[in-house]
Amino acid sequence: MYSSLRTVSFRNLDDAQVDIQGKDVFLVGKNGQGKTNFLEALYYASYASSFRGVRDSELIRIGEKSCSVTVKLEAAFNNMLNNEVIVLYKDKKKSIILDNKRVEDRKELLSIAPCIIFCHEDMEFVAGPPERRRWFFDQTQSLWDPLYLEDLRNYRRVLKTRNSLLKKDSPRISPGNTALLDALDPQLLRYGHELMKKRQAESIIFSSIFESLYHDISGLDNVSIRYAPSWKENNPEIQMEELIKGREQDCSLGLTLSGPHRDRYIFTRKSREFTGHASTGQRRLLALLLRIAQAHVFSEKTGKSPVLLLDDVLLELDGEKRQKFLSLMPSYDQAIFTFLPEEPYEHYRKEDTIVYHVCEGTLKKV
Repeated sequence: MYSSLRTVSFRNLDDAQVDIQGKDVFLVGKNGQGKTNFLEALYYASYASSFRGVRDSELIRIGEKSCSVTVKLEAAFNNMLNNEVIVLYKDKKKSIILDNKRVEDRKELLSIAPCIIFCHEDMEFVAGPPERRRWFFDQTQSLWDPLYLEDLRNYRRVLKTRNSLLKKDSPRISPGNTALLDALDPQLLRYGHELMKKRQAESIIFSSIFESLYHDISGLDNVSIRYAPSWKENNPEIQMEELIKGREQDCSLGLTLSGPHRDRYIFTRKSREFTGHASTGQRRLLALLLRIAQAHVFSEKTGKSPVLLLDDVLLELDGEKRQKFLSLMPSYDQAIFTFLPEEPYEHYRKEDTIVYHVCEGTLKKV
């Protein structure tokens, strides 16, 4: 649980420390006042990146040269006494400090204060390109499996090197670069096969949870998620043959055309593609339930409850679906919601809920 957040020159937020030590926190304010920026600051402290996909330099308040966020934790998500995280961006460099010690790899944050964000950008996981869905499922698995993250990083490193050999301005297949591909392809295959194996196993678990949730809130049966790997055969020898067979085409386009970087996740209903036929409301619901299922999987795998950051998630749901959504909320260590002033947030307020009004980057407790 976050107990406080301090920001310095971050977006439009005041340079101030804000107490958020409570299970439920409501941020209430009009659009453009800083509610989402506050959630972004918390996310930045958890992942050292923005959930909006912007560059670090764009987080700095106009006219300033650096920014930082500091979160204090009431209780860490592991057995260590980690209770303060600082992420500083200055001089085009990012520094992560955990309890006064510099952290070299931001993946170490994943075990300290993992959070799950519900936001408008989540629609990209449903209606956006395949790489956005891959990103979502990669994040889901990385939250609890550090070895998966290592395999993913190694795969991307080898893939980048391989693609550099395939550029159009490089010589076509020749004895020289064929030898290099002969050295790279077993590495690509090794890391890629591990990714594929884990994705296949986890997609079954995730889809089962997702299908049940979608039925409970919408009444529709058989809405699930199918993993469609680029390498059709789960056999390293056949996969290697596919890589070698595709070298000439890879060289002509300057890209590696097969492998886990081209895997797809497809929403289906009764085994048929669903997204193209779904209404806007159904797509929004798909995106919301992806995050709920992500939280369920995280808790199931780790035995811990995440922090939830929910940015205007109830705004686009009618009254009945709002109640169903709240009833399906996963177990959480802390939930921080944003609301517009005209929303009936008082209906969802509990006795110990902390409420802040947000205006021009300033938070005032009610």
